[in-house]
Amino acid sequence: MKYLAIDTSSKRLIVIAKGQKTALLDLPDCAMQHSVRLMGEIDRALKEAELTLHECDFLSCVVGPGSFTGIRIGIATVKGLCAAAEKPALAVTSFDCLAYAEKSGKKLCLVDAGHGYYYACPYDGTAVAGPARYLSEAEAKALIFEGYVPISAENLAIESKLVSPAEGLLAATEALQAKAAPCAELHAEYLRKSNAEEGR
Repeated sequence: MKYLAIDTSSKRLIVIAKGQKTALLDLPDCAMQHSVRLMGEIDRALKEAELTLHECDFLSCVVGPGSFTGIRIGIATVKGLCAAAEKPALAVTSFDCLAYAEKSGKKLCLVDAGHGYYYACPYDGTAVAGPARYLSEAEAKALIFEGYVPISAENLAIESKLVSPAEGLLAATEALQAKAAPCAELHAEYLRKSNAEEGR
């Protein structure tokens, strides 16, 4: 299976291309630069993988939760590329990237939502074990006390096991590829309103 996968949902920029070779680009600090750097990194990954867009079987995109602007950039880019190349799209969540990076055990996948809040989703292995939620630190800790090990891609106020979201995106895309669908079905998973919407 040949594909292109991207993650613009956090300050990182991750681009994976699997063709004759596998190219995995993980730029740890691209906050506010996704729109400037994304297409160049896609081009670099495709060249490293010896792959063209039209050779891809599908394209994959992390749909959130995470940075509202970053998610929009990623989804818009993948939809545009899918439409141009007539390819299906695969939606992968930020939680999937964490769960597939650490496949065993009961865990609580945590994404920093700012201001002491978290996007959280429990998993048992790679299976979702409950609804994704927007939680306070106290609410997240309550789930940890229930036996879920917290995992994250970055250092949080809640002590968590750190995993690689790039390796997780690669594993999740491989595992979930059968769920690729028409690109029009690709939509963001936010879990809450943006700061601008909440301030109205």
